[in-house]
Amino acid sequence: MFDVAVIEDPAAAEVTLDPVRSALLAALAEPGSASSLAAIVGLPRQKVNYHLRALEKHGLVELVEERRKGNCTERVLRATAASYVISPAALSAVAPDPSKSPDQLSARWLLALAARLVRELGQLIVGATAAKQRLATYASDAEITFASAADRAAFAGELQDAVADLVRKYHTENALNGRKHRFIVALHPSPKSSQDR
Repeated sequence: MFDVAVIEDPAAAEVTLDPVRSALLAALAEPGSASSLAAIVGLPRQKVNYHLRALEKHGLVELVEERRKGNCTERVLRATAASYVISPAALSAVAPDPSKSPDQLSARWLLALAARLVRELGQLIVGATAAKQRLATYASDAEITFASAADRAAFAGELQDAVADLVRKYHTENALNGRKHRFIVALHPSPKSSQDR
């Protein structure tokens, strides 16, 4: 089971948006059968089986084992990931394109960059998994409290200069065996937690 999986197929995305199927996916972080899940979601076993087949058809759950119970065979399934992200590729006709209106100070442009990141990483993860290779990535996450808007602006300016210096130092346009990498730095206010309200 993966920690997180990216859903690119529109039909698979649609299947996960059903509240019952979403609850089944959450419950199947641990293996379970239609019988054991029926009590959790409050539906008859037959209805649960119907939903499980839809999830299985799209690769969102997988068979762990089959158990004989009298005349019946009980199928034990589990989710293929602990959590899922729906890629903008699932809505390709209306997926955001950050190249259309780049604006470093726009929250919507930042969202378009994040959507592209999800789409590209989803594709790369699928390829790396198929090739049984690790994907070379790096991420950093920090939270900072600024004393003022001026401090935030100064931080953003210094960060931009530092990034530009690093890009100039390490970027080799025509490297014979080089591979392009995408680099994104984002800064946005942290959502207020329930304690801050």
